[in-house]
Amino acid sequence: MKHQDDKKQLRHFGLIVGGIFAVIGLWPMVFRAEAPRLWALALAVALIVPALVLPRSLTYVHRVWMAAGEAMGWINTRIILSVIFYGIVTPMGIVMRRFGRDPMQRRFEPAAATYRVSKAGRPASHMTRQF
Repeated sequence: MKHQDDKKQLRHFGLIVGGIFAVIGLWPMVFRAEAPRLWALALAVALIVPALVLPRSLTYVHRVWMAAGEAMGWINTRIILSVIFYGIVTPMGIVMRRFGRDPMQRRFEPAAATYRVSKAGRPASHMTRQF
């Protein structure tokens, strides 16, 4: 059964990625009346034909494609998270500290016996309809 799933997955990979390269190759010809991108059309044929005839031949191409995608995902995640942290979270923290805002109430109080914040108890009925 695993054999069929791999074959099906490789066929989908070849057809989808090959189709995307075909669109990239034909785009200038259809929408701008320019010459098609031959490199993209060559890649489209190199992926679509084997996907239809012998999907197993795309095994190594699929592995390389997935490894490249994982590497780019790893890099992009770090870039995006860094931009969000240093572009949004850090400036917000600086502004909040500048204006004395402390939503977590982290100030040190030497005279305090405890830092626990007491809350009012809830009635038991709030658990009757959880969803």
